[in-house]
Amino acid sequence: MGVRPPSSGDDDEPESIEFGIAAVDAKLRESDLSFPATTDDVQAALGHERIPYDVHGNDVALGEMLAEVTTTEFRSRQELLNELHEPFETYRRENSGGVFQQFRSMLPF
Repeated sequence: MGVRPPSSGDDDEPESIEFGIAAVDAKLRESDLSFPATTDDVQAALGHERIPYDVHGNDVALGEMLAEVTTTEFRSRQELLNELHEPFETYRRENSGGVFQQFRSMLPF
């Protein structure tokens, strides 16, 4: 996922903030990890990386999310991302700042 940060009023197009699966995908693209890859391969390459799971920059170690996945081998980057989607969503829901924080994160300002 990714959302645009609040506008500061300038004419420059704002950068998007990557979090969750979009942030994992960016880290995977930057890494030397090749597929097929095992959970151990992903853990060794990126397990220490902190991945933002919400628009506020709160993060979690990718290794912690990998521990929630039952698949032990991923044929492609997309398969890994698909497997990580639900653990990230669950983690975000369980660690969000409540209903008010969730509502606030949907507002464009």
